[in-house]
Amino acid sequence: MISKDYQNRKFVIIAIFLLVGILYAIRLFMLQVLNNDYKLSAENNVLRYITEYPARGLIYDRNGVLMVYNEAAYDLMVIPRQLTAFDTTEFCSLLHLEPEDFRRRLTKARKYSYRKPSVFLEQISREDFGFIDEKLYKYPGFYVQSRTLRKYPEPIAAHLLGYIGEVNKRDLKRDDYYTLGDYVGKSGLERSYESRLRGEKGLSVVMVDVFNREKGSFAEGRYDTSAIAGNDLHISIDAELQAYGELLMQNKLGSIVVLEPSSGEILALVTSPSYDPNLLVGRIRSNNYIRLNEDSLKPLMNRAIMGTYPPGSTFKIVNALVAMQEAVLFPSTQYHCDGPDSRPIRCTHFHETPLRLNEAILQSCNSYFWNVFRSVLKNPLYGHDSIGFRHWRDHVFSFGFGNKFNTDIPFELNGNIPTQAYYDNIYSPGHWRALTVRSLGIGQGEILVTPLQLANLSAIIANRGYYYRPHILKGIGNDDDPYEEFIDMHYTSIDPQNFDIIRKAMLDVFEGEHGTARWYRIDSVLVCGKTGTVENPHGDDHSMFIAFAPFDNPTIALSVIVENSGFGSTWAAPIATLLIEKYLFGETKRAYLEERMLAGNLIDKE
Repeated sequence: MISKDYQNRKFVIIAIFLLVGILYAIRLFMLQVLNNDYKLSAENNVLRYITEYPARGLIYDRNGVLMVYNEAAYDLMVIPRQLTAFDTTEFCSLLHLEPEDFRRRLTKARKYSYRKPSVFLEQISREDFGFIDEKLYKYPGFYVQSRTLRKYPEPIAAHLLGYIGEVNKRDLKRDDYYTLGDYVGKSGLERSYESRLRGEKGLSVVMVDVFNREKGSFAEGRYDTSAIAGNDLHISIDAELQAYGELLMQNKLGSIVVLEPSSGEILALVTSPSYDPNLLVGRIRSNNYIRLNEDSLKPLMNRAIMGTYPPGSTFKIVNALVAMQEAVLFPSTQYHCDGPDSRPIRCTHFHETPLRLNEAILQSCNSYFWNVFRSVLKNPLYGHDSIGFRHWRDHVFSFGFGNKFNTDIPFELNGNIPTQAYYDNIYSPGHWRALTVRSLGIGQGEILVTPLQLANLSAIIANRGYYYRPHILKGIGNDDDPYEEFIDMHYTSIDPQNFDIIRKAMLDVFEGEHGTARWYRIDSVLVCGKTGTVENPHGDDHSMFIAFAPFDNPTIALSVIVENSGFGSTWAAPIATLLIEKYLFGETKRAYLEERMLAGNLIDKE
């Protein structure tokens, strides 16, 4: 009886083992044949995941001229865990690397990740790629990934276009789109419109044999995703005008800003000295950046938006407008001038006296505009100079001074319009007067403006009291309509009729018998302008000029600053009129004037 029970148990145990075996067999069949998940994991050691970088968007000028395009380049990638023993001397020779540089790059890759790919050698040119690719089978763990580099058909507009560089920790933290080794816009339009220009990355999975050779797409590309190219930009810059402005500013320090008054679009943004934007592309970028950064002339500085200067005599126009608005100045108002003997502010020269407003602008009389400024601060409606100063400052702010325009121009500076608190801190409240801050009346002292703000002042006068924020973008992608993000009209606090008086006076700067720019009249077009000679405590005075044209229907407004070059009528005014002539007529007919400007070397003055 007992032996029969044991016999029955034996069959039960055998049945259980058979059932478990069958279940395992079914499960293995499902995992290995019907389900690809484990197959993919097992084959990871022979699969390579390659990021497909999108083509960065192109940049065209306002006339459709290509200013920035892409050229093929390659990054050498490394996966540290796949490395095997190899001849490092031969490898360094292949890549033109020093042994120490090789070790540093490999250490950096291992610190980043032992299993994930990272960039070992960036931006290999198309010419070098073929030779390296032929030898790469000898070095398991290394492979080449395609990229693109920015190229510039003409060596112009470096500061406004900007450059791209490898992402840093801040970039990685700010946006999870990027991974180590990616590139991002660092300055200019490349920075402002990075999200539009960069596109979207794709991914391809390829099979690799034991000799580090790609054997084709995995699973017929089922797991691949395509890169999406970035959007093209259409910008307001006139490439021909930009190039001409840079030519005129060669061997000079300073800047040019040219605007279209009716839209705020920037037609040219010149800073000098500049550099060829192709210098900051590819593997030569680091060395060139160091060299440019150490240059005493600061070619990396965008003087057009980062240079700050006292506005000098160009600011007399603003003070006149404020005084007319405050009803303390009229076209018939006269003030006396004793020339260089004048007190408390001396004038630069003897001239006809007494002067009315129009003649004072033509002669750029310091004495006249000191009295104008004093009349604003001592307006009897306010009771104290400091209250009049606050009203003066509010008017000045309405012209866009003292603040950034906050459009698509990165690293723009505010400039400076001093506050009442600033003077209270120096002299104590109630202990300073118009006489204390008299230098503000002629655009000196604590006032600082950028060339961009000065060009905008010219556009305001051209428009009789309003402006659009200066900007560079016209359109994105295939959208031919004007880009409207920055098309917002800003009005000054000055009534339009007051600008008519100033516009006529600026016209007489060219057309009047005593106008300071009368030597630079342009045939067949009426130009309005104002010279400025700005005191510079560090050397020779700065030459400054603002202008717009034509008088009746202005299509161009600009500012020109030539540092350490003397009177505004000597350098800045003729450069401005050549640019106006070039833009309006497509050519310049005053060859003698152009030759003099091109021959001027104000950097290596003896």
